[in-house]
Amino acid sequence: MPLNRRTFLGTSAAAGAGVAVVGAVGTPAAAKPRTKRYSFTVMGTTDLHGNVFNWDYFTDREFDDKAHNDVGLAKISTLVDRVREEKGRRDTLLIDAGDTIQGTQLSYYYAKVDPITARRGPVHPMAQAMNAIGYDAAALGNHEFNYGIPVLRKFQEQCDFPLLGANALDAKTLRPAFPPYSMHRLCTPHGRDVRVAVLGLTNPGIAIWDKANVSGRMVFPGLEEQAAKWVPKLRSMGADVVIVSAHSGSSGTSSYGDQLPYIENAAALVAEQVPGIDAILVGHAHTEIPEYRVANKKTGKDVVLSEPLKWGQRLTLFDFDLVWSKGRWTVEKVGAQVLNSNTVEEDPEIVKLLGDEHEKVVAYVNQVIGTSTAVMSTADAPWKDEPIIDLINHVQAETVKAALAGGEYASLPVVSQASCFSRTARIPAGEVTIKDAAGLYPFENTLEARLLTGAQLKDYLEFSARYYVRTPAGAPVDPAKLTNADGTPDYNYDALYGLSYEIDIAKPAGSRIVNLTFQGKPLDPAARFVLAVNNYRASGGGAFPHVAGAQQLWANSDEIRNTIIQWVKAQGTVDPGRFASVDWKLTRDGVPVFGA
Repeated sequence: MPLNRRTFLGTSAAAGAGVAVVGAVGTPAAAKPRTKRYSFTVMGTTDLHGNVFNWDYFTDREFDDKAHNDVGLAKISTLVDRVREEKGRRDTLLIDAGDTIQGTQLSYYYAKVDPITARRGPVHPMAQAMNAIGYDAAALGNHEFNYGIPVLRKFQEQCDFPLLGANALDAKTLRPAFPPYSMHRLCTPHGRDVRVAVLGLTNPGIAIWDKANVSGRMVFPGLEEQAAKWVPKLRSMGADVVIVSAHSGSSGTSSYGDQLPYIENAAALVAEQVPGIDAILVGHAHTEIPEYRVANKKTGKDVVLSEPLKWGQRLTLFDFDLVWSKGRWTVEKVGAQVLNSNTVEEDPEIVKLLGDEHEKVVAYVNQVIGTSTAVMSTADAPWKDEPIIDLINHVQAETVKAALAGGEYASLPVVSQASCFSRTARIPAGEVTIKDAAGLYPFENTLEARLLTGAQLKDYLEFSARYYVRTPAGAPVDPAKLTNADGTPDYNYDALYGLSYEIDIAKPAGSRIVNLTFQGKPLDPAARFVLAVNNYRASGGGAFPHVAGAQQLWANSDEIRNTIIQWVKAQGTVDPGRFASVDWKLTRDGVPVFGA
């Protein structure tokens, strides 16, 4: 069932032609037929996460990082214009690999505060920008489902290009719930058009991470399975080139253990196992891969993979060289590279187009919601029990206690988990604004209560403590090299609030939790506890033990970030002295790593 929503017709100004002449010196030789050749470029972005401008709404200033990267579609637009000018507008395509409508306060504002789903609601800024830039197709990302299917469907309706998801199936019919692919025709100087198929694949983890939004409505089988189904179909339909836009990393790993029989980061496996693919635009992993070649096991041919860095920091270019052979176009060569968006200025047309939306959101995030008696920062939170993480945990624990009050589980102690999502989050002394709270909790996670035992909580902590690099007693400690062991991201390290414990980083992972107590006594393995936990973790995100299978006692539909904002508003004043305490610390053979 082909989808031809974006079709480009015209004549290639960039195509080249070769002439071969053979013969004896001084004797006219019969000229061989001219070899027909054609070149075109596919540009790609991924994991834009609501970034239109080079602006950080959590700090309310221009975005910057240690590498001086820039972000946003306004920068990407300038790069795209330059590539189109160089290559020829009709000899290019522009695609995306997903995670578009979640991640900044700009995208949050138009999903929740002034929602696009309202009657006569606004057009989503990401749709406006991507339409103006001229995207040809985009794959669905897992974060597209964070705000629920109605928001996603409205965004889909507002886009002038298809949202693709060959492995996003209707739960009842098992038919694609979104277009599986798009077909694009590029005109050549040599008669027959080049047919380029873009197959969209999304992440099977959606079934876990957004279970509340998709359960019973959609299912998400594996990428390899669906690619093996669709690629031959696309070839039989006349596709000369097949490109996969996959919201799936290339590492072959998963963050949710054995809960689903599918690989989360399967792009390289798709390249290896499914013949007939020429290139894969990779997303989801937030890494930069300018060019990565994977040999297909059946054909031996290289498949070129590329992943541009998140948030619009990079633009991938796939350059295709085709030759006309035996009555068809054949891919002769594919190469990939990435362009850096910090080398160009923002496109003034995009700035003008969405300037009003930007100003509305800036005003929103600067609303004062309370005051704080002290400065709190996450700078040391990955290795120290910091008050700013205690704030998250305290709010979560209070919320769960209030929700369970008067019920069967009201007498059980509540323990809370929280991660350091950003090492630059900060609550200032004095006025506290929405952006301060939003920067502390940038994800749209919601809160749940799960029933666990003391023994299960210890297992949970041991799993979390894998985050630290094993460091022998007496060896020097460099905080910059202490965390993220085996690639564990900050958001997959949880501190628990309500228990006291030490993490002995001199010991091997799996046996690091020592002196684990509750209310001054050794933790009873059989005792029952309520864990206040975000829905990502409760659904199996990070593959923490026990929690996904634990009994759910309560769940909230409001984002934890909003819960924190409302708590600050209700309190008026944030005083760390009322909730902060040092309940965990890093040790080696009983000696604290960072002071007493």
